[in-house]
Amino acid sequence: MKLSTSLLALAFALSTVHATSAKLALETAVAHASTVIRYEKFILANGLRVLVSQDKTIPFVHVGSWYHVRSRDERPGRTGFAHLFEHLLFNGSERHASDFFGPIEQMGALDSNGSLYLDRINFYETVPLSGLDRTVWLESDRMGHSLGALVQAKLNEQPEVLQNEKQQSEN
Repeated sequence: MKLSTSLLALAFALSTVHATSAKLALETAVAHASTVIRYEKFILANGLRVLVSQDKTIPFVHVGSWYHVRSRDERPGRTGFAHLFEHLLFNGSERHASDFFGPIEQMGALDSNGSLYLDRINFYETVPLSGLDRTVWLESDRMGHSLGALVQAKLNEQPEVLQNEKQQSEN
């Protein structure tokens, strides 16, 4: 009888914890749904659109860059160019010969990668606040100085890499 009472008490305690957790999760979701993210928008002389949103409660910064290179614009039977472009932009620039992952990781990045979708290619990094200047420099370097770093050796290694990624995503 004591075992059953203990089990019943444990079940009640667990259901209370789950109910409290569910209530807290719901309250958090409602709070986030009504949260307004304030930001400033700038358009630079070169046409680059910049959005800045500050949250001074955390010591990290997220930098995201979008390129309007779109896979949806590719013709059937002639696809993969946007994906190739994404990979080539990972591989350094005229002023930074190696890929961009090394310096970002050295800064203590929480996350760094890129992706391709129907309407854009994007690159992103989440780094400590102290790495903001270097991260923005690397992104601007990627934007302005990648063409001169495009060499045949970098092109030659991509078909196998791209085919491997395609097979992984299909699986």
